[in-house]
Order: sequence, then C-alpha cells, then structure tokens
Amino acid sequence: MSRPLIGISAYVEPAAWAVWRDVPATLVPQAYVRAVTAAGGRAVVLPPDDVDADVVRVLDGLVLAGGADIGPERYDQLSDPRTEPRPDRDAGELALLAGALAADLPVLGICRGMQLLAVAHGGVLHQHLPDVVGHDRHRPAPGEYGGHPVRFAPGSLAGAVLAGVDRVNSYHHQGVADPGRLTATGWADDGVVEAVEDPRRRFLLGVQWHPENEADPRPVTALVRAARSG
Repeated sequence: MSRPLIGISAYVEPAAWAVWRDVPATLVPQAYVRAVTAAGGRAVVLPPDDVDADVVRVLDGLVLAGGADIGPERYDQLSDPRTEPRPDRDAGELALLAGALAADLPVLGICRGMQLLAVAHGGVLHQHLPDVVGHDRHRPAPGEYGGHPVRFAPGSLAGAVLAGVDRVNSYHHQGVADPGRLTATGWADDGVVEAVEDPRRRFLLGVQWHPENEADPRPVTALVRAARSG
C-alpha cells in the first residue's frame, strides 16, 4: 500500500545555508516532516500559492503548519502593533483550506494552523494573549517553549486522540477568542482554547501547541490514519 500524501503548508522566511545569508526561502521545520513520515505518510511541502487549490486533488491529508500571525483584517479587526502577519501565507493557506474542505480531506491545524481554521470558520483571535491572561507562559521568551496543563472535552475527537495527555508544549502569543462555527474541545488551565474541531467532518482538528515536537505526536498520527482510511 502506498503512503498517503500529506501536504504541509510552508513558511517563507529569510534563511541561511552554505554561503547564502538572508535569502527568502520556502521551508518547514523538519519536525513536521519527521512526524508525518513516522506515522506512515509521505510529506509534501506546499509553498504559499493563492492561484488555485488544485493540488488537493492529489493529496490525502493536509497539515496547516505554525508560524507568524494571521492578518487581523481576516477577522475584521485593526492590527495590534505586536501583530506580525504574513499576507502571502494567509491568502495561500485560506485558498488551500477551502479546497481541502470542499474535497473533505482530513485537516490538522497546528498553532497558527489552528487559528487559521477558526478564522476560516468565522472566528476571532486574541492578538496578544498576555493582555488577556496576564502572563506570558504560552511563549516565555523568543525561541523558548512553555508548557502548561490541558484538558479535553469528553467524547470529542481531541479527547479520543489525546486520551491521557494532560500537559502540552506551547509557543504562541495569539489565541482563539471565538472559534466561529468550530467547536472548542480543549483548554489550558488559564482558559485559553487549545483544541477546535468540526464533528460533522471526517477529520478536522486544530491544536494550539506543537505536537510535531513531542515524542508522541498523536494529532499527526491521527491525521495520517484518517488519510489512509479515506
């Protein structure tokens, strides 16, 4: 049996390699690829492209990866000075997500990806969580993951996929204020939404943390399993 093809939305950031410095590059952290491969999938990196979503015809599943902030105009808010959007990613990933939803592909949103799922379903974000929760434990310092307790709604997809998980890593300064048409099914101990899903779909799950960096990346494994079963 061939491995299911799992698209991973990519970053476009200045990068350095060999003799090159600050070259705009399409990239994803290898942790995403490693998690998909370990789960039995074949990773396909998808750079931002809002011309069409035809690529979903050959994909079996989609991961919306983490990264920079979503432009607040996407959810009808003015920009906070601390918001750092990537309009090319917003446009490309929203088009890609629309195509994936139309095809009923299994979709997993990670960190920024979960926020994008919420925005695409009419939701709203907190642009700077410390203003809301009064601390910075979700992103303690640049390049430093935080950690916190988490709970999941009984009977939910998140609860089934993450049975027994009570603590997750964390690196984000924004969060979901309103999940729109999605259902919030996971929360941190301070009330921040940590998981969203759509029980009407075959597999649509968003998680606010970074399971690709965990030793047991269950959401990625569940996505690949759903892609294979389809």
